[in-house]
Amino acid sequence: MKVVRFSAPNTALEFAEYDLPDVLPGHVLVKVAASGVCHSDVMPAAGMASSYPRVPGHEVAGTVETLGEGVSQWSAGQRVGVGWFGGACFTCTPCRRGDFVSCIVGKVTGLTADGGYAEYLLAPADALAAVPDALAFTDAAPLMCAGVTTFNALRNSGARAGDVVAVLGLGGLGHLGVQFAAKMGFETVAIARGAEKEAFARDLGAHHYIDSTINDVAAELKKLGGARVVLATVTDAHAMSVTVPGLEPRGQLIVVGVPQEPLAVSAVDLVLGSRSVAGHASGTAKDSEDTLRFAALTGVRPMIETYPLEKAAEGFDRMMSGDARFRVVLTVD
Repeated sequence: MKVVRFSAPNTALEFAEYDLPDVLPGHVLVKVAASGVCHSDVMPAAGMASSYPRVPGHEVAGTVETLGEGVSQWSAGQRVGVGWFGGACFTCTPCRRGDFVSCIVGKVTGLTADGGYAEYLLAPADALAAVPDALAFTDAAPLMCAGVTTFNALRNSGARAGDVVAVLGLGGLGHLGVQFAAKMGFETVAIARGAEKEAFARDLGAHHYIDSTINDVAAELKKLGGARVVLATVTDAHAMSVTVPGLEPRGQLIVVGVPQEPLAVSAVDLVLGSRSVAGHASGTAKDSEDTLRFAALTGVRPMIETYPLEKAAEGFDRMMSGDARFRVVLTVD
């Protein structure tokens, strides 16, 4: 099979040919149809994989090719996806507590196990999520990371239908976050830079738009009664911080974008309003499956650019440059 890999840290992507992997007990061989390119794929590029060479890619969609011994919940030809969550080890402390999202012992797709920049992917059976027929593989792939991250953060936020929920940023995560928020019944506010983005935000389903270049974001949120939740998808710590005073009492800033600089938040803003700041990881295979089903049901779709696997390096560079609108997906013929 053909793969695209990093042979060592800080090297360029390269093509290689591997033998098809042996299908281990409890595992499934997936024939890859589409694999999303995520900004987090810079991690194996930068040396954060457990070993090298490493095939990146944790936004994978395809079909079941071969079942390993003991696998009965899947069938050959079934449409499936594989995300960050590469299966539970049932050995480490998080797994024993049922916190499968935090289980990273040899089970992280594209970091501790080879990922989806390939024609085939071997994955533990519990890492798979069923992909509805209504979703194209190219649409399903980005939902395995960008989708589940925003969907899962919102549905676990405590916000209820009718609450004011703001999404900070309209990029790869944010354009999905706005769609999910609107479809969940929240009074949805999009926050971004520039008046020219307002029409796009409203097309995604936003009821309100705040141009952060000319408005006091917190003051604008307060005019709406305060936000129950601000979902921060950007990587700008200051842009996140200034939203906190715009939260309603007991409101929450949920961070899913990861800025390099520390997040500075006034203790006065937190204490006087009983507000909080929390981070949120993506989710388990079940969370991904729920995301896919909700997207298929409500019409939420990622905006993508596609590249054939043969042009993976070009697609990777396009995504990392920030020029992609809004997700890059590699297709496998």
